[in-house]
Amino acid sequence: MATDKYSAVWVSHSSIGDFLKCPRLYYLRNVYKDPKTNHKITLMTPPLALGQAVHEVVEGLSKLPTDIRLQVPLSKKLDVAWEKISGKKGGFQNRNEEKDYKDRAYNMLKRIEEKPGLILEKAVKIKKDLPHYYLDESENIILCGKIDWLKWNEKDDSVDIVDFKTGKNEEHEDSLQLPIYHLLVANTQGRKVSSAYYWYLDKDGEPLKMTLPPLIEAREKVLDIAKRIKLGRQINHLKCPKNGCFACRDMERVFLGEGELVNISDYNQDIYILHK
Repeated sequence: MATDKYSAVWVSHSSIGDFLKCPRLYYLRNVYKDPKTNHKITLMTPPLALGQAVHEVVEGLSKLPTDIRLQVPLSKKLDVAWEKISGKKGGFQNRNEEKDYKDRAYNMLKRIEEKPGLILEKAVKIKKDLPHYYLDESENIILCGKIDWLKWNEKDDSVDIVDFKTGKNEEHEDSLQLPIYHLLVANTQGRKVSSAYYWYLDKDGEPLKMTLPPLIEAREKVLDIAKRIKLGRQINHLKCPKNGCFACRDMERVFLGEGELVNISDYNQDIYILHK
């Protein structure tokens, strides 16, 4: 099969996660387009809003020289980022709920300021806004993903992958996030990966080193699921196995017209919220 980025099946950590939770969820978030706007649809919730704001502040630091990264208080940068998701745009039901989440965000950034660690070490500028490459050209499948931070190891010109976590739950051991990031960095950034870290900003003062999966093993796992996704799209069989489950329930409500459109993302997604 000839390669064609426009007809290729693009997969990422988030889309693969959707598919594994429920094929219907995958369809609603990654395939379906509203016929009125021709946009994909997504659902905003307070935890997602918090994560978006914190990531914007933290990831922006890597673009600055190390000696001025903390020159401006991170709380001030958060105030600017928070404007984009304040009120309905962040799915907040009321001011008290929004204040609780913003206080959590402040505490996460304060934790970084008190013990910055790798934040003050040299970082590699990530090539491409959305790193991607052909996971399998014969299958016309492209793997893509946004990487939070690449710490540069000057001694051997390698990098460490760093992923900032803003949720309360830890990543599962069988998560494909690190296998996917390892593949992406190895195939798009031109440097060897030495280590990988999760930094749980809601509870930890420093990153937690993780075990990196071998690239061959990672590719096999990711490609197997990507082929299943491709097949589901080809035969138009992306249905909920339970005819409605916890994973797809809220997106189904948006699909049925129960959501309120509050914004349009930078990727031309229609952003909805659900009222309790």
